[in-house]
Amino acid sequence: MKKICIGIIGVGRIGKIHLNNLSNHFKSIEIGAISDIDEKKEKLCKDYSINKFYKSYKNLVLDKAIDAILICSPTNLHSEQIIFSAKHGKDIFCEKPIDLSLEKTKKVLKIINKTKIKFMIGFNRRFDPDFMQVKKMICNGKIGKVQIIKIISRDPNPPSINYIKNSGGLFIDMTIHDFDMACNMANDKVKEIYSTGNAINKKINQVGDIDTALTTLKFENGIICAIDNSRKSAYGYDQRIEIFGSKGMCGITKKNDKTTFLINGKGVKTPFPKDFFITRYKEAYINEMKEFINCLINNDIPSVGIKNAIMSIRIALAAKLSYTENRKVELREIS
Repeated sequence: MKKICIGIIGVGRIGKIHLNNLSNHFKSIEIGAISDIDEKKEKLCKDYSINKFYKSYKNLVLDKAIDAILICSPTNLHSEQIIFSAKHGKDIFCEKPIDLSLEKTKKVLKIINKTKIKFMIGFNRRFDPDFMQVKKMICNGKIGKVQIIKIISRDPNPPSINYIKNSGGLFIDMTIHDFDMACNMANDKVKEIYSTGNAINKKINQVGDIDTALTTLKFENGIICAIDNSRKSAYGYDQRIEIFGSKGMCGITKKNDKTTFLINGKGVKTPFPKDFFITRYKEAYINEMKEFINCLINNDIPSVGIKNAIMSIRIALAAKLSYTENRKVELREIS
């Protein structure tokens, strides 16, 4: 059987993670080409035995040997690259978010629906073994009816000021992962959002962003979610979740080795922080690629797609509006 030929647009930090994973873990595909505006990245072709390097992403997309595209470029380029790739019949995996604006994200939705290509958005935490185990506990009724979700997501250090200026802000760049995870665990739509925050780092404040935030989500089914974010955690990368239900509680502690725990009427069950997302979510990045490739092989629809991308950006924009105007925002206001 012919191997699926994949092209990667953007081989910076996240692009190299996918490049390495595809090269080392998936024998059913071949990496046909990579593209990057930095010509120095052509060196990766030799390192990974890739035959073609393109400075222009359009030339990669127009390469008839390429079956599917991974878009790992800066966020401001995503929507343009998705639309061009979809119009040329390429199946697409794209890192989050699709765009900083809801309007452009909706344009992408129309193109994807029109071309009927396969599209997957990179909410990798859904594919983390620990988060998957917590979701399984909820689905199996281990904690009864979910009532409260608490998420802690703190980075060890903030990104560069130049990155922050172009990121869309904390809610769109960072909290968007937590918004998606909250929706995944609640299995429902968000009704209203309230956010507050601060910029501890004066340089971040000077570019109009914040580095510390608390966000409350209320879902249509009554579930309440609290999200705690910080760009600067002195003790390392802190990723935790707690799901409280009518029969008990389950969740994830800070990551060392195994991190899930379960508390119910029978007692407490917990096994005994990774430095940053690359190591903390190492398995998740492999697992999400496994799903994307399996969908290509089996002609299936990815479990995390355009609708999830639109929902998460709507919530992020609502959170940003809530913080800016210091008020509760109904999600229907962001449509």
